[in-house]
Amino acid sequence: MDMQETMRSVAAGAREASRAMAGAGGAQKDAVLLATARLLDERRQALRAANAKDVEAARAGGMDAAKLDRLTLSDKVIDSMIQACREVAGQSDPVGEIEAMSKRPNGLLVGRMRVPLGVICMIYESRPNVTIDAAILCLKAGNAVILRGGSEAFNSNQALGAVLRDALAEQGLPPDVAQILATTDRAAVSHLLKLDEYIDVVIPRGGEGLIRAVVEQATMPVLKHYKGVCHLYVDRDADLDEALAITFNAKVQRPGVCNALECLLVNESEAEALLPRVGEKLGGAGVSFRACPASLPLLGKTAEPASPGDFGHEFHSLVLAVKVVPDMDAALDHIARNGSNHTEAICTRDHGRAMRFLREADASLVLVNASTRFNDGGELGLGAEIGISTSKLHAYGPMGVRELTATKFVAFGEGQVRG
Repeated sequence: MDMQETMRSVAAGAREASRAMAGAGGAQKDAVLLATARLLDERRQALRAANAKDVEAARAGGMDAAKLDRLTLSDKVIDSMIQACREVAGQSDPVGEIEAMSKRPNGLLVGRMRVPLGVICMIYESRPNVTIDAAILCLKAGNAVILRGGSEAFNSNQALGAVLRDALAEQGLPPDVAQILATTDRAAVSHLLKLDEYIDVVIPRGGEGLIRAVVEQATMPVLKHYKGVCHLYVDRDADLDEALAITFNAKVQRPGVCNALECLLVNESEAEALLPRVGEKLGGAGVSFRACPASLPLLGKTAEPASPGDFGHEFHSLVLAVKVVPDMDAALDHIARNGSNHTEAICTRDHGRAMRFLREADASLVLVNASTRFNDGGELGLGAEIGISTSKLHAYGPMGVRELTATKFVAFGEGQVRG
């Protein structure tokens, strides 16, 4: 069987399995998730061994430290996957919920029932924990899922796929409900993206190049997890101790993730007081700065002049763009031109300006006096996320179980006919 026919078989299997999954009860789905948690714990040593092969190959191939961190299945990461399984299992099941029921003048009761999307194809890079997060969310929402991780995590993902298959088998559900592609051939993805008769939606999660390639090839709808160009604006009269702590956390804690801070905007009234402290604290942690002319002399020895391409760039490293702005209007204009609809934040003591920023900054999460690092499904109470949608149809922001369902109209009558 050639690759095209192999992928057609994978997709057709997922479509057939999705019918069984859509009919599964909440208790059965939760049992799969809890079995997954147990097997992850029992097979911890085998998962670490498979992951070590990937990490060793990636290191030999010159992968940078931030990406190696994302690739590594540490005990802490495995613990977080186990916790995610349990948290999602503990959530209410949205499938079958009827919302917004209303009575028409003819007595017909009309509502909306929440239903699975069907078959979801997820294409992603580097982080093998995404395999579990994506699968458990799709399963809880009653979907079948086809998972295609990056070649750099192939061994890790195959080991995690075995956990999912065994958990499904324990609960009497078909293994094609959750399939992890057993190939690193890029042609496999191209073939899958043409199978809209089987696959309902594709979710790419990774670098800008991956997402553009998927959007260009896909014949089914795409939910984009686009790049994370995240800004923090420090308003006039802000609490500068708070602003410094937020800036440090947002940039330094995990610089390689999509919700890390990429650009600091500072009101000109606060620049001389704040930026030398930013230069000392963040520069001491290894951060280098791409600075506008006004901020350059204030940031210390790790600063260099910014080029135009530094604003609107996702560094994924310990590099931070910095710009001094005259007021909030200028900050919002900069965000509108250079943001990616991912995460924006403001440090301010003024309620009115905070509310204006919440209204006008266009992003999937807008925060007041908090780190951009909170744009994460677990942190926002979703248990886990399949990605952060930076497009507004049909979800905007972290996508948990509810965002992996749709609604259909349902009606209850008593013999009504249309005149």
